[in-house]
Amino acid sequence: INLSVIQQYVDYLVSEQNVKNIFVNGTTGEGLSLNIQERKQLAEEWVCQGKDKLDHVIVHVGALSLPESQELARHAAAIGASGIAVIAPFFFKPTRKDELIAFLQKVASEAPAVPFYYYHIPSLTGVKIRVEELLDGIKERIPTFQGVKFSDRDLLDLAQCIHRNERKQLAFLYGVDEQLLSALAIGADGAVGSTYNYLGRKTNLMLQAFAKPDLALARKYQYLTGEFLNFVIKLGFGVAQTKAVMTFVSGIPMGPPRLPLVDASEEFIIKAKAKLDSIVWPDGD
Repeated sequence: INLSVIQQYVDYLVSEQNVKNIFVNGTTGEGLSLNIQERKQLAEEWVCQGKDKLDHVIVHVGALSLPESQELARHAAAIGASGIAVIAPFFFKPTRKDELIAFLQKVASEAPAVPFYYYHIPSLTGVKIRVEELLDGIKERIPTFQGVKFSDRDLLDLAQCIHRNERKQLAFLYGVDEQLLSALAIGADGAVGSTYNYLGRKTNLMLQAFAKPDLALARKYQYLTGEFLNFVIKLGFGVAQTKAVMTFVSGIPMGPPRLPLVDASEEFIIKAKAKLDSIVWPDGD
């Protein structure tokens, strides 16, 4: 890991992309490919460099090992993280709601003053327990439960969660970037995603358009983001390719991914850059 670029990274996100909230050690950050010490170092550096610049630093502390996840939760609390998040364990998987809540509760209880989020990403964990079902009784078991990073295409599940959240006690942050506008329309509170590293300003303009509401303009931004993602997905798009795009857009060296992921090809970089450069955004860029 390269801690020395994080100060530059923070400044870029704030000044160039108007992004003030960070989700550390998640999927794009390859959190599950890092050891415990590396994850702690990264969390510390983001909190340190983000002081007085970022509004929120949420640290993902999920792990296959419950004691490791608990250790990371204690550490995140000690360094002043704004929140913690946990994915479902994905080798020995919980198959019922009560099993998953029991695991999450054991982690959350190690950081009793820190807002807690469940990170729902069934495409990677294979844990298909619907969030709507999970919400039943979770606040009683986990008093710090604050909401969900919802990285799934099941908008019916998301809609049912939001419908039940009438008193706005919880936050539902959507994680499928190409469908964000759809999620906003049914009441999502915000978003966490990889494209906001380099399309954060465009996405903020979409959020502003949606809030006005100027739905035609909001759709234009979503369509153009989708046009880029549709293009790169056909080339093969994952964490390694995201690093490559962020590197050529920001000029900050994001470095190679860790095995078993391998570097984006030069062909991918050339084609992706040409595609992104060809897009004419409504704000004139």
